[in-house]
Amino acid sequence: MASTPDNLLTTPLNDLHLSLGARMVPFAGYSMPVQYPAGLMAEHHHTRSFAGLFDVSHMGQLRLVGPDAGAALESLMPVDVIDLPVGKQRYGLLLNDEGGIIDDLMFVNRDYANGGDIFVIVNGACKVGDIAHIQAKIGTRCQVIPMPELALLALQGPQAVTALQRLCPSIEKLVFMTGGKFNMACDSAGAQQLIQCFVTRSGYTGEDGFEISVHTTQAEALAKALLAQPEVKPVGLGARNSLRLEAGLCLYGNDIDTSTTPVEAGLNWAMQKVRRADGARAGGFPGATRIGAQLAGGTGTPTRKRVGLVALERIPVRDHTELQDLAGQRIGEVTSGLLGPTIDRPVAMGYVTPGFAALGTKINALVRGKLVPMEVVTMPFVPTRYYRG
Repeated sequence: MASTPDNLLTTPLNDLHLSLGARMVPFAGYSMPVQYPAGLMAEHHHTRSFAGLFDVSHMGQLRLVGPDAGAALESLMPVDVIDLPVGKQRYGLLLNDEGGIIDDLMFVNRDYANGGDIFVIVNGACKVGDIAHIQAKIGTRCQVIPMPELALLALQGPQAVTALQRLCPSIEKLVFMTGGKFNMACDSAGAQQLIQCFVTRSGYTGEDGFEISVHTTQAEALAKALLAQPEVKPVGLGARNSLRLEAGLCLYGNDIDTSTTPVEAGLNWAMQKVRRADGARAGGFPGATRIGAQLAGGTGTPTRKRVGLVALERIPVRDHTELQDLAGQRIGEVTSGLLGPTIDRPVAMGYVTPGFAALGTKINALVRGKLVPMEVVTMPFVPTRYYRG
């Protein structure tokens, strides 16, 4: 069995990954599976057609507890937290004082009406900084409780619900962006046990699916029970990246970072009306003045905009590729790009000056000295199939 470098952390599923023949790579300070023997393309297509199981235990999980937890978290983001009903999940954006994105995250109101309990998942590479930031900003208003004892699995694909129902027949009551506590029936040492999990119907692929928070001591038993289902195969980071790009979803550190505002990133939909100008709780979050000006246009209009792109030749256009107008002037850069396995075309997202962001605009990418024609298109590149009931 291969060993893990001393400077890398491992998830509770490390031994399982190695037993399945995974190729492990450093990622966010962890040793993580980039692919299994079937390969990235097979894993990608299997997830689009059946169900893929991802180990995302490197992500950060924490709770915000107390009657002021909702208002406290809302003070850090341009997002409606207070009005989120119990059992509902929402996408959020931690911002710095300039309106740049410290991290994007998901949060669930688990029990706001009865004392306050908000469950938060942040990106693995950012979790130490995120937790410190949240603690420093709102730690006097609510308890900030990191949960390193929890692992996180993502089961994604059109047959994810079919597979998961065998372990938890009541799971179908969840719809997209809702969550709750569920017991999973799994075999362990020849006997059946019930494993308590917190499950949301969400994910990072554009498919129907679930994210399952489970104690580290029970993560391997649950993963093995899921992999025993005929629809399910293990999937690594490589296919996770190609799936999320086809779905038009941002990768933190590539497509958004502290130099990017939500408006530049085209994430206006994540800022509810109640937090915008003339809303009942307008402003009051870091960078509100700058973001308000960008939303209003005029002198505040952003100087760049995130767009979706397809190459008009069969040449993949990778991250950090320069984008030019047809006269050869630099207008931006690709932030994510690859050959989309589902549509079998090179796809990318990147930032361009606003004058080149309209759908149908033709531009060029400079790939190893060659100009590759590209066109601005709508995202997602593949239709999403979230289950909304």
